[in-house]
Amino acid sequence: MEDSERQISATRFIAASPEALFELIADPAAQPRWDGNNNLSSAAPGQRVRAVGDVFVMTNIGDRVRENHVVEFTEGRLIAWRPSPVGESAPGHLWRWELEPTTGGTLVRHSYDWSELTDPARFERARANTPETLRASIDRLAELAEDTAAAHD
Repeated sequence: MEDSERQISATRFIAASPEALFELIADPAAQPRWDGNNNLSSAAPGQRVRAVGDVFVMTNIGDRVRENHVVEFTEGRLIAWRPSPVGESAPGHLWRWELEPTTGGTLVRHSYDWSELTDPARFERARANTPETLRASIDRLAELAEDTAAAHD
C-alpha cells in the first residue's frame, strides 16, 4: 500500500476564530462532542493540551483507554498526537489539526496519517478513517464553534 493511501485529510472554512476552535480541539474532554469517527467516549476534564510532550488520556467506545502523546503544537494553530494503549509505545499513527486564520473565520485542515503503522491487526480500523469521517469531525466542530459564537453575539 502506498504511503499516499495512508495519509488522508479534509479541509473546510469555519466561521469562527482559530482560538475558539483550538479550545475545542485542545481540550480532550470536548473531543467526544465533535468526533466524526464515533470512536471517542470520554476524557477526564483538566487535560487541556499546552505543549509538545503533553499526554492526555481518552476512553474510546468499547472502553479502550488510550494515551495520546502530543508531538506537534503551536497554540491556536497546530496540534498533533500519536495514540497508544496505556503504557505501550505508539503503534505509528498520527492525528493532526491545522488552523489558518482567514477573513471571517478559519481554514481548518484535519488529517490522519497511518504511514508508519506497522501492526497489521490495526490496518482495518485505520482504513475506516476516510476523508468523509475527517470532514464529519470538522463539520461537528464547526457546528459547536459557530453555535458558541452566535450565543455570544
